[in-house]
Amino acid sequence: MSPGDLDPALTHHIVNTLGWRSLHPLQEAAVTPLVCGDDAVLLAPTAGGKTEAAAFPLLTRMAGERWSGTSVLYVCPLKALLNNLLPRLETYTSWLGRTVALWHGDTTAGVRKRILAARPDILLTTPESLEAMLVSANVDHTSFFSGLQAVVVDEVHAFAGDDRGWHLLAVLERLQRVAGRPMQRVGLSATVGNPDTLLTWLQGSGAGKRPGQVVAPHLSEPASSPTGSGGLPMTAGSGVPPTTTGAGAVPEATIGPAALPQGDIQLDHVGSLDNAATVIAALHHGEKRLVFCESRRYVEELGEKLRAKGVTTFLSHASLSLEERRRAEAAFAEARDCVIISTSTLELGIDVGDLDRVIQIDAPASVASFLQRLGRSGRREGAARNCLFLALDEDGLLSAAGLLLKWSQGWVEPVLAPPEPRHIVAQQLLALCLQESRVGEHLWQEWWNGFGPFGMSAEPIVRHLVDQGYLDQDGGMLFIGPEAERRFGHRHFMNLTAVFTAPPQFTVLQGRGEIGRTDPSLLTERVDGPRRLLLGGRSWQVTYIDWRRRRCFVEPVDGGGKAKWSSAGFGLAGSHELIRAERRVLLGEDPPVKMTGRAAGALRAVREKYLERVHPGGTLVIQERGGHLRWWTWAGHRTNATLAATLSTVVVPRQHINDRWIRLREDVTAHSWVDATKDAADRLCLPDVDERALRGMKFAEALPPRLAEATLSARLADTKFAAAVLTEPVRFLRCAG
Repeated sequence: MSPGDLDPALTHHIVNTLGWRSLHPLQEAAVTPLVCGDDAVLLAPTAGGKTEAAAFPLLTRMAGERWSGTSVLYVCPLKALLNNLLPRLETYTSWLGRTVALWHGDTTAGVRKRILAARPDILLTTPESLEAMLVSANVDHTSFFSGLQAVVVDEVHAFAGDDRGWHLLAVLERLQRVAGRPMQRVGLSATVGNPDTLLTWLQGSGAGKRPGQVVAPHLSEPASSPTGSGGLPMTAGSGVPPTTTGAGAVPEATIGPAALPQGDIQLDHVGSLDNAATVIAALHHGEKRLVFCESRRYVEELGEKLRAKGVTTFLSHASLSLEERRRAEAAFAEARDCVIISTSTLELGIDVGDLDRVIQIDAPASVASFLQRLGRSGRREGAARNCLFLALDEDGLLSAAGLLLKWSQGWVEPVLAPPEPRHIVAQQLLALCLQESRVGEHLWQEWWNGFGPFGMSAEPIVRHLVDQGYLDQDGGMLFIGPEAERRFGHRHFMNLTAVFTAPPQFTVLQGRGEIGRTDPSLLTERVDGPRRLLLGGRSWQVTYIDWRRRRCFVEPVDGGGKAKWSSAGFGLAGSHELIRAERRVLLGEDPPVKMTGRAAGALRAVREKYLERVHPGGTLVIQERGGHLRWWTWAGHRTNATLAATLSTVVVPRQHINDRWIRLREDVTAHSWVDATKDAADRLCLPDVDERALRGMKFAEALPPRLAEATLSARLADTKFAAAVLTEPVRFLRCAG
């Protein structure tokens, strides 16, 4: 089968409406497996044409097999990404006389009624909205979803790495049962380190039963990529066959360097956020710059500093109102000499126009994130992909250097689903009972088609839900109980459809217009003088606080605002691989990127500082000045947490650890160390659980306490690398400077 096997009407419009001379290699390679109905993961760098690679073959199937009703779901992790995709898919479906519609949390009641009355052929949505449709009394889900044939999961790696992925898979299994047939599953992703595992994960209960392929043509992208009206490369077909592999063994988390997007990468050390603003304001006049920060506070503070320097600046992060973000993104897309500052909200494929520069403050959390961000640049003819790293301190410099070293070696993190999603199992059991009103006490497992954690292993969770009143049991049936009504019943069980908990925030309003949301601690901490907030890159003075409705009203003011947000959950710092890369940098290995004189000088100083704390052949136990004894593992937080739990007899209690070291009791000697670590690799312990972290895991209260703790402990651990560290030689040193 070839690109010519696409529906003739589609082919006509691709050539004559879009003006494409040929398909992008990924699009060409995807035709055969998708038209044949295979499951697939399609891999390509940002702007690699993944949406069209999925849409064109599925539209061909839709026309050829005469699908009716809502037959294709297109699922995205972000509402903004769905909004961005809608016009493109409206164009493509119209060529075949088909329709597409958008349903997410911002969709109005009137639009939803029209969608229910006239089902679109393709529905763009989020997993949370699918769940809400399944449990809603206003949606006849049996009728609406009866025609489902295929699902496209965009940015599938963004789902697979956290609990939203488990939630998505469970919802898809329930939808397959409603539809009465398996759905073809197509995942779209940027480069990941374990695509075969990602495909197996996406297939859910169909893994090993349905044909599946990873489609990832080997590309060495040119610096110049002409684009057509559809915003996609018009590169001629290269004739290079796609890389297709089954869902077999897990490969190493590396890919060939030629498959990575190359470009102009620079590393600088600026020393502070003030200096970063000075550099950004001074460089690249007349160009459009996208700056990534790792916190909302940095986005706000940098935005205020750039505006004070006369730079046209826009902001984007999750605590800004939808209207604020849309205005910023629209203005940025149309402007030229300007800067937009963002957290990871603009990392995914939202179109913000034609970028000249990408700038990174400190380092992102992963190589995968860096690849996404790098891919935002270099889309214009004659432009190269580029990224300028501005390190604010020595830790930021070391993190950036370590990450760039791993990137230069072609390494990308494997995407792994969090282990033991018992709290999602509890959520799904409640949602199923809400969906069906009553479920047979021995039949509930059938709804997940024998898929993984939602099978027999969930029996203790069902018993707990019944014992605690979350579920009632009568006549062999399970149904929603009073405790579930009390905890989750507010606003038609709206709180049951989302699997993550956001920290409580206050809505900030100027008059009737919403600016965004802020941390409540900013409204309660003691201040001298008027209370001022920093939001949207501007300072505001608080005029009134409505504590009951969690709202505060503000007026603009010149300067003095403060930004702050609490983080939810139990996110951890650097991975084992990236922290070990930092150690290699300290031992003298430079990432092969352009480094400013400031960065080179700062790196020399960092190496001098850690000279006695790194060793290429193993780990070090060092008595620091002041008497503290530290085990310098350079192993990453999860590995160190596992080691600390395992070696509790020699470790200072209450988890005195970080990415790089573990604090030991001061009476530990080389002899007692040997006794403590003997056979430790064979008796690894999971880390202790902090009660505050448990509160950050939504639905943990619906689990037996021991299962909730075991779930979180498994997620805080890294037994593989902990065992490896315990096999490395350890040297004892005294009084490092």
